[in-house]
Amino acid sequence: MSSFLCCSEVWRAFDLEENRFVACKIHHVNKEWKEEKKANYVKHAMREKDIHKTLDHCRIVKLFDLFTIDNHSFCTVLEYCTGNDLDFYLKQNKCISEKEARSIIMQVVSALVYLNEKKPPIIHYDLKPANILLESGTTCGAIKITDFGLSKIMEGSSDDDSIELTSQFAGTYWYLPPETFVVSHAPPKISSKVDVWSVGVIFYQCIYGKKPFGNDQTQQKILEENTILKANEVHFPAKPQVSPVAQDFIRRCLQYKKEDRADVFELMKHELFRPRGQKSGPPSSPSISRSLSKCEADE
Repeated sequence: MSSFLCCSEVWRAFDLEENRFVACKIHHVNKEWKEEKKANYVKHAMREKDIHKTLDHCRIVKLFDLFTIDNHSFCTVLEYCTGNDLDFYLKQNKCISEKEARSIIMQVVSALVYLNEKKPPIIHYDLKPANILLESGTTCGAIKITDFGLSKIMEGSSDDDSIELTSQFAGTYWYLPPETFVVSHAPPKISSKVDVWSVGVIFYQCIYGKKPFGNDQTQQKILEENTILKANEVHFPAKPQVSPVAQDFIRRCLQYKKEDRADVFELMKHELFRPRGQKSGPPSSPSISRSLSKCEADE
Protein backbone atom coordinates (compact mmCIF):
# COMPACT_ATOMS: atom_id res chain seq x y z
CA MET A 1 0.00 0.00 0.00
CA SER A 2 1.15 3.51 -0.69
CA SER A 3 1.99 5.48 2.44
CA PHE A 4 -0.01 8.35 0.98
CA LEU A 5 -3.16 6.33 0.37
CA CYS A 6 -6.29 7.34 2.26
CA CYS A 7 -9.20 5.82 0.44
CA SER A 8 -10.65 5.77 -3.04
CA GLU A 9 -13.60 4.44 -4.99
CA VAL A 10 -14.10 3.76 -8.69
CA TRP A 11 -17.25 4.62 -10.66
CA ARG A 12 -18.24 4.05 -14.25
CA ALA A 13 -19.20 7.30 -15.98
CA PHE A 14 -20.03 8.43 -19.50
CA ASP A 15 -17.96 11.10 -21.24
CA LEU A 16 -20.46 13.13 -23.28
CA GLU A 17 -17.79 14.98 -25.25
CA GLU A 18 -15.88 11.87 -26.34
CA ASN A 19 -18.96 9.60 -26.39
CA ARG A 20 -17.34 6.84 -24.32
CA PHE A 21 -17.50 5.18 -20.93
CA VAL A 22 -14.68 6.05 -18.53
CA ALA A 23 -13.62 4.96 -15.06
CA CYS A 24 -13.67 7.77 -12.49
CA LYS A 25 -11.46 7.07 -9.50
CA ILE A 26 -12.45 9.35 -6.62
CA HIS A 27 -9.62 9.94 -4.12
CA HIS A 28 -10.61 11.11 -0.65
CA VAL A 29 -8.04 12.95 1.44
CA ASN A 30 -8.37 12.41 5.19
CA LYS A 31 -9.81 15.61 6.69
CA GLU A 32 -7.82 15.01 9.88
CA TRP A 33 -4.48 15.09 8.09
CA LYS A 34 -2.19 18.04 8.66
CA GLU A 35 -1.89 20.47 5.76
CA GLU A 36 1.64 19.29 4.96
CA LYS A 37 0.47 15.69 4.58
CA LYS A 38 -2.46 16.78 2.41
CA ALA A 39 -0.08 18.77 0.21
CA ASN A 40 2.22 15.75 -0.12
CA TYR A 41 -0.71 13.54 -1.12
CA VAL A 42 -1.82 15.99 -3.81
CA LYS A 43 1.77 16.40 -5.02
CA HIS A 44 2.05 12.61 -5.22
CA ALA A 45 -1.19 12.39 -7.24
CA MET A 46 -0.09 15.12 -9.64
CA ARG A 47 3.22 13.34 -10.16
CA GLU A 48 1.34 10.13 -10.99
CA LYS A 49 -0.77 12.06 -13.49
CA ASP A 50 2.30 13.61 -15.13
CA ILE A 51 3.88 10.17 -15.60
CA HIS A 52 0.73 8.27 -16.57
CA LYS A 53 -0.57 10.83 -19.06
CA THR A 54 2.54 10.44 -21.23
CA LEU A 55 1.91 6.70 -21.70
CA ASP A 56 0.27 5.38 -24.85
CA HIS A 57 0.38 1.60 -25.13
CA CYS A 58 -2.38 -0.93 -25.71
CA ARG A 59 -1.40 -2.88 -22.57
CA ILE A 60 -1.54 0.17 -20.29
CA VAL A 61 -4.76 1.83 -19.11
CA LYS A 62 -4.94 5.37 -20.47
CA LEU A 63 -5.24 8.33 -18.12
CA PHE A 64 -7.46 11.04 -19.62
CA ASP A 65 -7.74 13.69 -16.92
CA LEU A 66 -7.40 14.68 -13.26
CA PHE A 67 -9.49 17.34 -11.55
CA THR A 68 -10.31 18.59 -8.05
CA ILE A 69 -13.79 18.00 -6.62
CA ASP A 70 -13.38 19.90 -3.34
CA ASN A 71 -10.74 20.55 -0.67
CA HIS A 72 -10.76 16.91 0.38
CA SER A 73 -11.22 14.93 -2.83
CA PHE A 74 -10.18 14.77 -6.47
CA CYS A 75 -10.87 12.52 -9.45
CA THR A 76 -8.72 10.72 -12.00
CA VAL A 77 -10.48 9.84 -15.26
CA LEU A 78 -9.21 6.59 -16.76
CA GLU A 79 -9.89 4.32 -19.70
CA TYR A 80 -12.79 2.01 -18.81
CA CYS A 81 -12.21 -1.75 -18.82
CA THR A 82 -15.19 -4.07 -18.58
CA GLY A 83 -13.53 -7.05 -16.87
CA ASN A 84 -12.28 -7.62 -13.33
CA ASP A 85 -8.64 -7.64 -12.29
CA LEU A 86 -6.38 -10.69 -12.11
CA ASP A 87 -6.44 -10.66 -8.31
CA PHE A 88 -10.23 -11.10 -8.31
CA TYR A 89 -9.94 -13.91 -10.88
CA LEU A 90 -7.28 -15.76 -8.87
CA LYS A 91 -9.35 -15.51 -5.70
CA GLN A 92 -12.21 -17.19 -7.56
CA ASN A 93 -10.11 -19.82 -9.35
CA LYS A 94 -6.88 -20.01 -7.27
CA CYS A 95 -4.66 -20.80 -10.25
CA ILE A 96 -4.74 -20.89 -14.04
CA SER A 97 -3.08 -22.98 -16.73
CA GLU A 98 0.50 -22.34 -17.75
CA LYS A 99 -0.71 -21.38 -21.23
CA GLU A 100 -3.10 -18.74 -19.87
CA ALA A 101 -0.48 -17.43 -17.44
CA ARG A 102 2.06 -17.22 -20.25
CA SER A 103 -0.34 -15.11 -22.32
CA ILE A 104 -0.84 -12.67 -19.44
CA ILE A 105 2.88 -12.43 -18.65
CA MET A 106 3.72 -11.94 -22.32
CA GLN A 107 1.45 -8.88 -22.40
CA VAL A 108 2.85 -7.53 -19.13
CA VAL A 109 6.39 -7.86 -20.50
CA SER A 110 5.23 -6.02 -23.64
CA ALA A 111 4.15 -3.07 -21.47
CA LEU A 112 7.39 -3.17 -19.47
CA VAL A 113 9.48 -3.09 -22.65
CA TYR A 114 7.55 0.05 -23.65
CA LEU A 115 8.19 1.66 -20.24
CA ASN A 116 11.89 0.80 -20.44
CA GLU A 117 12.19 2.26 -23.93
CA LYS A 118 10.86 5.62 -22.71
CA LYS A 119 13.40 8.43 -22.29
CA PRO A 120 13.95 8.42 -19.36
CA PRO A 121 12.71 4.91 -18.52
CA ILE A 122 9.84 4.36 -16.07
CA ILE A 123 9.59 1.80 -13.25
CA HIS A 124 6.00 0.80 -12.41
CA TYR A 125 7.02 -0.41 -8.92
CA ASP A 126 3.59 -1.76 -7.96
CA LEU A 127 2.99 -4.64 -10.35
CA LYS A 128 0.63 -7.17 -8.80
CA PRO A 129 -2.52 -9.10 -9.85
CA ALA A 130 -4.79 -6.30 -8.57
CA ASN A 131 -3.14 -3.90 -11.03
CA ILE A 132 -3.59 -6.18 -14.05
CA LEU A 133 -7.03 -5.73 -15.58
CA LEU A 134 -8.59 -8.52 -17.65
CA GLU A 135 -10.46 -6.77 -20.44
CA SER A 136 -12.83 -9.65 -21.11
CA GLY A 137 -12.97 -10.80 -17.49
CA THR A 138 -11.16 -14.01 -18.48
CA THR A 139 -7.50 -15.00 -18.66
CA CYS A 140 -7.71 -15.74 -22.39
CA GLY A 141 -8.00 -12.15 -23.61
CA ALA A 142 -6.15 -8.87 -23.50
CA ILE A 143 -4.87 -7.30 -20.28
CA LYS A 144 -4.06 -3.76 -19.24
CA ILE A 145 -1.75 -2.53 -16.48
CA THR A 146 -3.06 0.20 -14.21
CA ASP A 147 -2.15 2.26 -11.10
CA PHE A 148 1.05 4.24 -11.56
CA GLY A 149 0.79 5.75 -8.08
CA LEU A 150 4.21 4.46 -7.00
CA SER A 151 5.96 4.66 -10.37
CA LYS A 152 9.47 6.09 -10.65
CA ILE A 153 11.18 7.99 -13.46
CA MET A 154 14.81 6.98 -14.00
CA GLU A 155 15.96 10.61 -14.21
CA GLY A 156 19.58 11.20 -13.36
CA SER A 157 20.21 7.48 -13.03
CA SER A 158 23.78 6.41 -12.36
CA ASP A 159 26.04 4.39 -14.63
CA ASP A 160 24.49 1.13 -13.41
CA ASP A 161 21.01 2.39 -14.37
CA SER A 162 19.81 2.62 -10.79
CA ILE A 163 18.17 5.33 -8.71
CA GLU A 164 17.68 5.89 -5.00
CA LEU A 165 14.44 4.51 -3.56
CA THR A 166 12.92 7.47 -1.73
CA SER A 167 9.62 5.78 -0.82
CA GLN A 168 10.93 2.69 0.96
CA PHE A 169 8.28 0.34 2.43
CA ALA A 170 5.56 1.66 0.14
CA GLY A 171 4.11 -0.97 -2.18
CA THR A 172 2.90 -4.55 -1.76
CA TYR A 173 5.65 -6.57 -0.10
CA TRP A 174 4.93 -10.01 -1.62
CA TYR A 175 5.78 -8.58 -5.06
CA LEU A 176 8.86 -6.48 -4.21
CA PRO A 177 12.48 -7.70 -4.52
CA PRO A 178 15.07 -8.00 -1.73
CA GLU A 179 16.94 -4.79 -2.59
CA THR A 180 13.89 -2.68 -1.68
CA PHE A 181 14.00 -3.99 1.92
CA VAL A 182 17.65 -3.21 2.66
CA VAL A 183 17.95 -0.75 5.55
CA SER A 184 21.11 1.34 5.55
CA HIS A 185 22.42 4.85 6.18
CA ALA A 186 21.48 5.68 2.59
CA PRO A 187 18.34 4.80 0.58
CA PRO A 188 18.63 1.53 -1.36
CA LYS A 189 19.36 1.63 -5.09
CA ILE A 190 16.73 0.21 -7.43
CA SER A 191 16.34 -0.30 -11.16
CA SER A 192 13.65 -1.47 -13.56
CA LYS A 193 14.52 -5.00 -12.42
CA VAL A 194 12.11 -4.33 -9.54
CA ASP A 195 9.34 -4.93 -12.08
CA VAL A 196 11.06 -8.08 -13.37
CA TRP A 197 10.92 -9.59 -9.86
CA SER A 198 7.22 -8.71 -9.68
CA VAL A 199 6.63 -10.48 -13.01
CA GLY A 200 8.23 -13.64 -11.62
CA VAL A 201 6.07 -13.58 -8.50
CA ILE A 202 2.88 -13.02 -10.52
CA PHE A 203 3.70 -15.82 -12.98
CA TYR A 204 4.47 -18.20 -10.10
CA GLN A 205 1.23 -17.26 -8.31
CA CYS A 206 -0.83 -17.74 -11.47
CA ILE A 207 0.33 -21.32 -12.08
CA TYR A 208 0.91 -22.55 -8.52
CA GLY A 209 -1.95 -20.78 -6.76
CA LYS A 210 0.24 -19.17 -4.11
CA LYS A 211 3.00 -16.59 -3.81
CA PRO A 212 6.59 -17.91 -3.71
CA PHE A 213 7.59 -15.95 -0.60
CA GLY A 214 5.52 -15.03 2.47
CA ASN A 215 2.32 -16.50 1.06
CA ASP A 216 0.71 -17.02 4.50
CA GLN A 217 2.20 -13.91 6.08
CA THR A 218 0.84 -10.42 6.56
CA GLN A 219 2.84 -7.45 5.30
CA GLN A 220 3.83 -6.70 8.90
CA LYS A 221 5.14 -10.25 9.38
CA ILE A 222 7.12 -10.03 6.15
CA LEU A 223 8.86 -6.96 7.57
CA GLU A 224 9.36 -8.38 11.05
CA GLU A 225 10.78 -11.68 9.80
CA ASN A 226 12.77 -10.25 6.87
CA THR A 227 11.01 -12.77 4.62
CA ILE A 228 11.99 -11.22 1.30
CA LEU A 229 15.53 -10.48 2.47
CA LYS A 230 15.85 -14.23 3.08
CA ALA A 231 14.33 -15.17 -0.30
CA ASN A 232 17.59 -16.56 -1.68
CA GLU A 233 16.05 -19.25 -3.85
CA VAL A 234 12.66 -20.07 -5.32
CA HIS A 235 11.27 -23.58 -4.78
CA PHE A 236 8.72 -25.22 -7.05
CA PRO A 237 5.96 -27.58 -5.80
CA ALA A 238 5.69 -31.00 -7.45
CA LYS A 239 2.15 -30.20 -8.58
CA PRO A 240 0.82 -28.88 -10.83
CA GLN A 241 3.27 -29.97 -13.50
CA VAL A 242 4.97 -26.94 -15.00
CA SER A 243 7.35 -26.92 -17.94
CA PRO A 244 11.10 -26.50 -17.32
CA VAL A 245 10.99 -23.46 -19.61
CA ALA A 246 8.40 -21.71 -17.42
CA GLN A 247 10.37 -22.56 -14.27
CA ASP A 248 13.55 -21.19 -15.85
CA PHE A 249 11.71 -17.97 -16.72
CA ILE A 250 10.61 -17.61 -13.10
CA ARG A 251 14.15 -18.28 -11.84
CA ARG A 252 15.51 -15.59 -14.15
CA CYS A 253 13.00 -13.14 -12.69
CA LEU A 254 13.57 -14.13 -9.06
CA GLN A 255 17.35 -13.91 -8.89
CA TYR A 256 18.21 -12.53 -5.45
CA LYS A 257 20.87 -10.11 -6.66
CA LYS A 258 19.54 -7.61 -9.16
CA GLU A 259 22.83 -7.88 -11.09
CA ASP A 260 22.01 -11.55 -11.78
CA ARG A 261 18.36 -10.90 -12.62
CA ALA A 262 17.18 -10.64 -16.23
CA ASP A 263 16.09 -7.26 -17.54
CA VAL A 264 12.88 -6.86 -19.52
CA PHE A 265 14.68 -7.06 -22.86
CA GLU A 266 16.19 -10.41 -21.88
CA LEU A 267 12.76 -11.61 -20.77
CA MET A 268 11.36 -10.66 -24.16
CA LYS A 269 13.85 -13.03 -25.81
CA HIS A 270 13.28 -15.88 -23.35
CA GLU A 271 12.40 -19.31 -24.71
CA LEU A 272 9.01 -19.06 -22.97
CA PHE A 273 7.88 -16.67 -25.69
CA ARG A 274 9.36 -18.55 -28.64
CA PRO A 275 7.37 -20.86 -30.88
CA ARG A 276 8.20 -24.54 -30.50
CA GLY A 277 11.25 -25.49 -32.52
CA GLN A 278 12.79 -22.02 -32.54
CA LYS A 279 16.06 -22.27 -30.61
CA SER A 280 17.31 -18.71 -30.41
CA GLY A 281 16.61 -15.12 -31.29
CA PRO A 282 13.57 -12.97 -30.46
CA PRO A 283 10.03 -14.37 -30.67
CA SER A 284 8.88 -14.76 -34.27
CA SER A 285 5.29 -15.93 -33.85
CA PRO A 286 3.06 -13.16 -35.28
CA SER A 287 0.86 -12.97 -32.18
CA ILE A 288 3.84 -12.85 -29.83
CA SER A 289 5.72 -10.34 -31.97
CA ARG A 290 2.71 -8.02 -31.92
CA SER A 291 2.42 -8.25 -28.15
CA LEU A 292 6.13 -7.71 -27.57
CA SER A 293 6.43 -4.74 -29.89
CA LYS A 294 4.55 -1.48 -30.27
CA CYS A 295 0.79 -1.84 -30.34
CA GLU A 296 -1.04 -1.55 -33.58
CA ALA A 297 -3.20 1.50 -34.09
CA ASP A 298 -6.47 -0.40 -34.12
CA GLU A 299 -5.74 -1.97 -30.71
